[in-house]
Amino acid sequence: MLLLLPPSEGKTPAASGAPCDLSALSSPDLTVHRTRVLRALARVSAGTDAMERLGVGPSLAEDVARNTRLDVEPAGPASSVYTGVLYAAAGLADLDDAQAARAATSVRTVSALWGAVSPADRIPAYRLSMGTDLTGVGPLAPSWRPHLDQALAPLAEGDVVVDCRSAAYLAAWKPARGTDWVTVRVLRELDGRRSVVSHNAKHARGVLTRHLLTRPAEPPRTSDELVKAAHELVGTSFLEVSLVGARTGPATLELVVT
Repeated sequence: MLLLLPPSEGKTPAASGAPCDLSALSSPDLTVHRTRVLRALARVSAGTDAMERLGVGPSLAEDVARNTRLDVEPAGPASSVYTGVLYAAAGLADLDDAQAARAATSVRTVSALWGAVSPADRIPAYRLSMGTDLTGVGPLAPSWRPHLDQALAPLAEGDVVVDCRSAAYLAAWKPARGTDWVTVRVLRELDGRRSVVSHNAKHARGVLTRHLLTRPAEPPRTSDELVKAAHELVGTSFLEVSLVGARTGPATLELVVT
């Protein structure tokens, strides 16, 4: 199983600790482009028009200022730095040793700055979205695409890819044709009618992530095994689970909530 997550918009800075060591991050093939993006982000964030270029408001001024010193900022496990609805439900920071080992192998957060990181990778909090056209690099999604293919394609080979990313991050890498690739869609049922939900979808994807990492059985290796694993949550977290196939592109795992 390769479980792909989006980063949270909000991030919790590490209170103390050594700075990020780029050479120690997973997927070392990404180091060169990570360095390029990191330096470009620092330059842009130091400019008088940084807020406009990064597409953020005045309330995030401290986050942008932190971007200028990421090489010295304390780093913490990505499982603790990424916060928000999905990550609160997934609880990546409080897994036991065996579950954390599974997460380190199976989970990758796709990031505008780091490309992809495992929950165990130590990173500082930062502010950068994948939709940014970063001066010195260009639009981030296409800039990451060949590098992420080199890093993620081997992890996806022969396994099911469980894709919980949003559209902006999906644009940075898509599994090759023929990969057992499943995106996750969340529906709400109300008065017998179903509709796609947005905010609560993050929680549902986090619940699914937590279950896939903590259930006693082996991680799913195929889309059929994924559906069976998700179905274990029917009656508690979900009303119904189903897999919707597609002629091209990924299949869709539909999770129905109330």
